[in-house]
Amino acid sequence: MPTAAFVVNRTRIRHFARLHRRSAAAAAARGWTVELLETRSADAGGGATRQAVAAGAQLVFAVGGDGTVRACAQALAGGQVPLAIVPRGTANLVATALGLPSSLGAALAVGFGPHERRIDLAVADGVTFGAMAGMGLDAAVVGATAAGLKGAAGWLGYAAAGVRRLAGAGTAFEIRLDGGEPVSRRARCVVVGNVGLLPGGFVLLPAARPDDGMLDVGILAPAGPFGWPRVAWRVLSRSPREDAALERYQARRVEITAGARLPRQADGELIGAAASLTVTLAPGGLLVRVP
Repeated sequence: MPTAAFVVNRTRIRHFARLHRRSAAAAAARGWTVELLETRSADAGGGATRQAVAAGAQLVFAVGGDGTVRACAQALAGGQVPLAIVPRGTANLVATALGLPSSLGAALAVGFGPHERRIDLAVADGVTFGAMAGMGLDAAVVGATAAGLKGAAGWLGYAAAGVRRLAGAGTAFEIRLDGGEPVSRRARCVVVGNVGLLPGGFVLLPAARPDDGMLDVGILAPAGPFGWPRVAWRVLSRSPREDAALERYQARRVEITAGARLPRQADGELIGAAASLTVTLAPGGLLVRVP
């Protein structure tokens, strides 16, 4: 029988024995065997995924949040082994964008089902991601949101950390899209999305699609007392209208240069502070099981 490897973030799973039991039952009912592999603090799942594929696994389940999905996707990128997702994280942005169910039984049914879809991946300075990367305020919020707070409060943990950091001056950025002339802005952050969602399901980049062959860029530059309320209204209303507080672009290659070293993140994981970030597209880079 073919083997399905479950790459499990134990910090997101309360009842590991129940997960094992139900996964094994769902697999056996469809002619599969299962192998459960736990992530480690130094490895969010990429090593376990490569190990499973090398041993002959024909399907990989990422059981965790966007960080686990990102690590598994990086290991599977460009290959023929599909990724299934059991969303158990704080944001679950990729799973939400793909319409994947959150309940274990439904997620297992999709993962062992027949429907597959190729989606794009993006690469931020060597780090593959599926949802969103950025530098500036967004990454500072990621760094300030404690793991315990994320687990207890969910996306509200990000919101609490973000509210405390809304005040402050912008940074000088230059953004070059597909090798064109640079766009110069003073902004709080620049984000690049393969999907356009924020934690909580809010839509920052409404044109973003995970399989459209494009990256979506958001430049957040609120100014004055009404700057952040204007950004919030546009996000909540999903307004496509453009103004100086929130500009959106599309490209296949995005080169961001800042006037200072800034924190950077990819799919909710810090990737180290720097004064630049280059994001490129890997079209159709990942095969995913979908409803």
